[in-house]
Parts: sequence; C-alpha cells; structure tokens
Amino acid sequence: MADRGEDTASAAAAERTTQSLNHFGVYRFTKEFWGLSADQRGSTHSQLLEALEGAAHAVHPYQLFPMESAADLMIWTAVDVEGVDHPKRFFEDLGRAMSPFRGYLEATDSLWGFTRPSQYSRAKSAQEMDPFPAERAPYLVVYPFTKTIDWYLLGPDTRQGMMNEHIRIGKQYTEISQLLLYSSGLQDQEFVVVYETEDLSLFSQLVRELRDTEARRYTKADTPVHTGLFYPPGQEETVWSGS
Repeated sequence: MADRGEDTASAAAAERTTQSLNHFGVYRFTKEFWGLSADQRGSTHSQLLEALEGAAHAVHPYQLFPMESAADLMIWTAVDVEGVDHPKRFFEDLGRAMSPFRGYLEATDSLWGFTRPSQYSRAKSAQEMDPFPAERAPYLVVYPFTKTIDWYLLGPDTRQGMMNEHIRIGKQYTEISQLLLYSSGLQDQEFVVVYETEDLSLFSQLVRELRDTEARRYTKADTPVHTGLFYPPGQEETVWSGS
C-alpha cells in the first residue's frame, strides 16, 4: 500500500496535468516598426504570430489601440502544464520566438499565472473560459488582482460567504466567461483575472455590481486593465498595415 507521501505526490502530478499556464504580453510598436512599409508591417506581424505558434499550444492576438493609449497589441499564449519543467521550456521557447522581433516591439506589461480549481466553488462553472479554442469572443478584459492582508486574516467561513455573493452575481451574467489565474509569489499580483464577452457595456455592468459587494473592501489592487479586440490570425495584415 502506498504511504501518504506517495499519495500526495501522485495527487500533485495529476493536478499538474490539468493545469494550464497562460501569459498575456502587452506591447507597443516601436518607431522602427512604423518606419516599415504597410506591406512590411503586415508581413512582420504575421511572421511574429507564426513564430509564437511554435512556442505555445494556443496563440490569440488582440488589438489594444485606440482603446488603450500606451500599447498597441496584446498576445495571449497558453500551454498545458505537463510537468514541473514545462514552464521553463515554455518561457525559453516564448523568449526565443520573440527575440527576432524585439526591435519592433516594446513590452509594456506582462501578466501570467496558472489555472487551478477554485477553493470557493466545488463544481466547475459553465462560464469558466477554455484558453485553447481558436474561436474567441470579440472582447477580452485582463487585469492583475491582489487582496488585502485583512482578507487572509478572516475566517474561512466569512470569506466563503462573501465569495458566494460574488459567484451568485457572476452566474446572472451567463454571456460572460471568466478565467482566474494564480500568480502569488511569481509576480507582483496574486491573481490575473480574465473575462471574455460579446458586450462591453454588459461587462461594465457586471463590474459595477461586483464592486457593490462586501468583498470589495478587501481589494488592494486591480489595475491596470487591458481591454482588447480579438482579431483571428490571418487578419493581422489588414489590422497593422493600415490598408
């Protein structure tokens, strides 16, 4: 019979195979990029996405400008985590894929984290976002999130009660999907919160409702917010060539 240590290791290994690692890179095109011809800009962007496809299981590009003034582009890449060395390989491959294009892109933000089952909900929600399908909703909203120290000093029942209110409100917005990434100890924030929607006005309404809840008292930081417009690979020449 296996001892508890072996059982724990087996459980951890099983959990790793169900995890995904998601990275959101936010970029501003440099003067060198805008100095290229329209055809060259479109071609360069196509080559970038093609290179990234060799580094990740999923690559989803988003237009940020003019919705955001400080950046032009957000690229969401995701991989299944199949072992403890997989994050290392992913970041090595991602850096290698991006390297030839560094003269044309300036990184303005980088958000990433791992999926894992929620401690506040036993059942997997139908609104939980799948990172891997190529078909995406028109809009993606991404932001870092950190709770206050006081939140973690509350009893588990108190926290569960406040999260139940959050979950109840979220379930009323069936058109909006969510992905929660855990990044405690890996980046400055504790979580990366990701929403997908076809209606930005409806999403804004959801956020207003959530901010009226008791749990809002325990939010330390939830900015900057990046709102992106999805464009399927193959359309980048139209988006960035200016034609």
